[in-house]
This record gives sequence, structure tokens and C-alpha cells, in this order.
Amino acid sequence: MKSINFTLLADESLAKDFGKKGTATDITIYDRKESGVLRTWTVPTSFPDKIQSLFQAINMGEYVIFHITKLDKFTGEQIIALDVLGKKQGILSHSFDVDKNTLLSMIKGTVVEQYKLVEPENLKKEIDLLEPISKDGSPLIVIDHCFDVKGVGTVILGKITQGKLKVYENLKLFPKGTDIVVKSIQMHDDSVEDAVCPARVGLAVKGAGPDDVQRGDVLCMPNTMQVSQEIEIDYVQSKFFKDKVSENQMFLASIGLQIRPVKIASLNPMKLSLGKPTVYEKGDTCVILKPESATIRIVGSGKITK
Repeated sequence: MKSINFTLLADESLAKDFGKKGTATDITIYDRKESGVLRTWTVPTSFPDKIQSLFQAINMGEYVIFHITKLDKFTGEQIIALDVLGKKQGILSHSFDVDKNTLLSMIKGTVVEQYKLVEPENLKKEIDLLEPISKDGSPLIVIDHCFDVKGVGTVILGKITQGKLKVYENLKLFPKGTDIVVKSIQMHDDSVEDAVCPARVGLAVKGAGPDDVQRGDVLCMPNTMQVSQEIEIDYVQSKFFKDKVSENQMFLASIGLQIRPVKIASLNPMKLSLGKPTVYEKGDTCVILKPESATIRIVGSGKITK
């Protein structure tokens, strides 16, 4: 079965036109199975109140569906977030009361400028034309939810971001390093023997309970990922964040689906001390956030260099 995952930045009522509502927390996931293709849409439900869910939702999709109904600072934050995360593939639409020229000016020079601009009534048709984006390699699953199911045990929900996963696979749960056995795999409530990137899956697992698993944790083979509480990034401050950043300041860091408290240990090079162990690959994007800021909440970003 083919899989395609979208980040939907729009009023959540639009998601109901695309798929059936599934897991709902601070992010809400809709899905639809049609003609052998399983499509999911992730909506950052708690945004704009909490900017953290915006970055997590964006990281969950290969494509972005960005439907704009007003031009305000939160639209600006979404544009900046998409740009710093390098989300180049997407579809852009807007309501009739949004001035097109102002919108085009806002997205100029960002990845959003590359999105296909379509009329709102054509969104579903354009979505159905998009093809899956897969990545080979050893199996790697990024977790977004985990809970206990009576009679089943620990169930993990997540996306295969690389490779192929099989039933009874022995994996490691990082950053803790716990041994995990995949007892069963489900896609869209159907049991399958294996699943391929970028499938969204539900896994019954042995080796960890819900309290041992957090959003952003990764299931993979040993020695696939790095784990550390100290990282170095090639930091670039957002031109919209006007405050000065100094050593020992505290912020939040977004790395994949992980959100960590972070202290600036050094400015040049930019070294970050994370509140707890974090799993990553060299080259992953780290975004510095200041949720309490009254203006822009995106401080800056950079690729992890070590």
C-alpha cells in the first residue's frame, strides 16, 4: 500500500473534507484510504496558542497544504517555520478576502514561493496528483503517540521515515536505548506483515510501556542515530527576531518531533545544552523557540554539526 503524509496548515474544518478524524491531541491526524493509497493530514491543533505543535506537525508531512484565510503574525510564523525547516514541496491556496499581492510579497524569497498556487475548490484534485516520497535504508520510525490498549499492551503510533519495517523486527528505542520487539503492524486499522517508508503505522510492541516513550523518540537499528545532551549548530538568527541572544539564556529547541529546554552554552560556535538526552542525525535542523515572546516566537535555527 502506498502512503503519503501531509501537513495541513488551515482551519481544521478543511481536514474533514479530506479524511476521517483519528488521533487527536495537540496535533490531530486525519486519514483516508482510496485506490490503494493511504493519505494522512496532520493539523497543529494547539497552534497558534502553542508554537511547538506547529513545528511537530510540519515535521510529520512530506508535503504541505497551506490554506490562508487571513494575513497576520501567525501566518508569518507559519511561513518562517516552513522556510527554516526547508519544506519545499506544497500546495498554496487562499480565501477570497486575502489580498493575493500582499500574500505573494510575504512569501517572496521563502520555500512557500515554490508551492503550487491553486483555487480552494481544486485542493483535493491537486492533492490526489501528488506521489509518495520514499527513502531507502534500515528501518527508522519517528514516534508521535504511545498508549496502552487493553489486551494488546503498548501501542506506538508513528511514521516510517526510512526503509521497510517487518513484524518481529528487533529495534532500539532512542534516546533511551531500550530493546524493542515489534509484535504487530497496522495501517489504517488493517494488520500487515510489513510496511515501507513513508507509511504511518500503529505498532504493538514488547519492551517498553507508554511511560517509557515520548513524542519524537525513534525506533531504529543500533548505531543508526546519535544521542547527546550537547550539540553544536551552524546558527542563523531570524531577521524577524530583534532581541539579542546571549550565553546562558534559556529557550526551547525543536529537533524533529522532540521539544527540549535548551541553554545557550556558547555563541561562537553555537553550542546548546539540552535539558535531556536527544536523538538526532548530523545535519538535522534545530530550531530555537521562545514561546513566551509577544512578537515572533522563532529565534533562529541551524543544522546540527556535531
